Amino acid sequence: MAAGPPCSPGHSPDYGIGLHGISLAFGLTVLTGAYAFGPIPGGHFNPAVTVGLWTGGRFPAGSVAPYVIAQVVGAIVAAGVLIVIAGGRAGFEVAQGLAANGYGEHSLGRFSLLAGLVCEIVMTFMFLLVILGATHRRAPVGFAGLAIGLALTLIHLISVPVTNTSVNPARSTGPALFVGGWALQQLWLFWLAPLVGGAIGGIAYRWVSEEPTGAVTGNA
Repeated sequence: MAAGPPCSPGHSPDYGIGLHGISLAFGLTVLTGAYAFGPIPGGHFNPAVTVGLWTGGRFPAGSVAPYVIAQVVGAIVAAGVLIVIAGGRAGFEVAQGLAANGYGEHSLGRFSLLAGLVCEIVMTFMFLLVILGATHRRAPVGFAGLAIGLALTLIHLISVPVTNTSVNPARSTGPALFVGGWALQQLWLFWLAPLVGGAIGGIAYRWVSEEPTGAVTGNA
């Protein structure tokens, strides 16, 4: 759920998927995951979301570290599973097939470090606003997962050409550990930017919301 598809848009064979299909795959995965697992841990699989919920007054500080550890471990396992599956195809190369996040020459659109930093902060910031708004007790009941999944789809449509879309440090860590080299060297950005964006999003929503408190219960 947090590792990324086996192929990136710039290196995938022509299966008729492309940018739109990959964006939908991420969005639909989070959408279904929110409804399936929301009642158990609250349905956030992303360290930036966990931090944003904490800064937004929706999540206890003492639970942040255990959640982040679980999210990263899950992403690493997921990346390993993808390698096993994708490795069944002749010619598969880990360095080109795990959609690792990057900037500069490792960005699909050759976007700079600054562009990647700003993009990831803004995208994660907006993602947190959607999550906090959709799970607010005054929001329509039962539609949070739909709003969150569609928001993530839109984020991917915008930012895949820039950084291959992270907005999730765990999702970036899983592939980077297997790709190694440049992916590990650039991984810091995909922890820093999403965590900053998520934290700011939580603070901003808490500031503008009339009722900023109340834990996310997982009732999507």
